Amino acid sequence: MKNVLFMLLWYVVAYAIVTAIGILHTIFNITVLHMKSMKESEGMGEGYERTKPWHTLYNIVIFPIFAYIYFSGFVSVTWEVVALTSLVWGTITIILDLFGWVIIKHPWSLTFKQFYVEYQPWITLIYITIYASPFIAFGIMEYV
Repeated sequence: MKNVLFMLLWYVVAYAIVTAIGILHTIFNITVLHMKSMKESEGMGEGYERTKPWHTLYNIVIFPIFAYIYFSGFVSVTWEVVALTSLVWGTITIILDLFGWVIIKHPWSLTFKQFYVEYQPWITLIYITIYASPFIAFGIMEYV
């Protein structure tokens, strides 16, 4: 039970950091670089559109770090733990994104089409990255 709580804790921290970086990057583009916002242009806005290629990078850096931190609490890490972490983190992300960015309406919410069609290939790459992150962390632990 303790390990599951830590798995979820490190997931929430990683997700929050990645989300904050993406939001701050968009705000930077709009306020400092004077790119158009969602209100000022079609679709998701230039400020957000320009951040999309970076989203996978945020995830490939942040999620393996927190998987590594999580695995550091184990005496030994097994493939089963890595696979379970991958399955849980990736699946929770898909569900959380659906509710947090599509179903629950807020100023930055997107339509289903915007999030799952127009956000391609980035959203797919992000999900692959999150599912892969525990394996990346495990590989680093094994070879470093």
